[in-house]
Amino acid sequence: MSNNFLIYGANGYTGELITRFAVERGLKPILAGRSAIKVEELAKKHHLEYRVFSLDETDRLDAALQEVDMALHCAGPFSITSRPMVEACLRNKKHYTDITGEISVFEGAAAMGKKAEDAGIMVMPGVGFDVVPSDCLARHLKDRLPSATHLSLAFYGMGRLSHGTQATMTMNVGKGGAIRKDGKITGVPAAWKTQEIDFGEVTKTGVTIPWGDVATAYYSTGIPNIEVFTVVPPSNLKMMKMSRYLGWLLATKPFQDYLQKQIPAGGPSDDERAKGKTLMWGQASDLNGNRVVSRQQGPEGYTITAIAALNIAEKILAGNFTPGYQTPARAYGADLVLEIDGVSRQDVS
Repeated sequence: MSNNFLIYGANGYTGELITRFAVERGLKPILAGRSAIKVEELAKKHHLEYRVFSLDETDRLDAALQEVDMALHCAGPFSITSRPMVEACLRNKKHYTDITGEISVFEGAAAMGKKAEDAGIMVMPGVGFDVVPSDCLARHLKDRLPSATHLSLAFYGMGRLSHGTQATMTMNVGKGGAIRKDGKITGVPAAWKTQEIDFGEVTKTGVTIPWGDVATAYYSTGIPNIEVFTVVPPSNLKMMKMSRYLGWLLATKPFQDYLQKQIPAGGPSDDERAKGKTLMWGQASDLNGNRVVSRQQGPEGYTITAIAALNIAEKILAGNFTPGYQTPARAYGADLVLEIDGVSRQDVS
């Protein structure tokens, strides 16, 4: 197996975690990012090579990609950063993965699927918590009910969010929600629908959000109608509903600058991650009234992200890939997530 891959954005919270896990596996990625001091410090800590460049430094980006077989892109917000990295991977015929959960990134990558296929590379955004566990659950439900026309997914994450995740969420505040209806991604108001979700351990009120599966689950399952729910505190639900009317204001630069400055640095500690847990629920149904329900649980979200991203990287480096745009479950099947210690799945009668 080749050991050559690039982690761009290695000095971010999730990038650092992935780097640490990679070294523990005996992997030796090349680290990269814009911050010379932070990237060098991280690389020296783990005895790894590093490169410093921004994504608009095309020559340096291309030179770095020529040294490796694939890129694991960890520098968000991905709606801004993913395209230049994907285009560079296409130019240099190197595989592309990232840890996004943004619908626009998945759809943009899908639109470049033919170019990726022609280049002989795989383009797979979303190799972390966004969206490996939910994508695998979606594929499992489709396998249980091949005639499914409607899919609902829900997750409940018990843990703290990183700076980068909160920054991306804040940037998108006021943009409303999204579902897939009759095969097309359709905008809906923020907090468009609420539903009581039985996760097995607990029952919680879920609210619709524009999660990545609105895009990816369609490619993984072919199901044309998709909704994704998550659990938020009552105060957050109230704010989501208020954003329907104040979203335009929250999206203005002065408010965005203020909101972004309020986000704390870093993310959950090792102890917090160890205590965290994620619960998932999914339901598929068809036009004849048939319905299947499954639940899934696993470690904390950032832990899943680091492990899943590296599991997929190792598959690609070993030559196990399908050229073109792919989703995790379409490329590797519904049981991909079960390769992660602590993940289990239960079918509900």
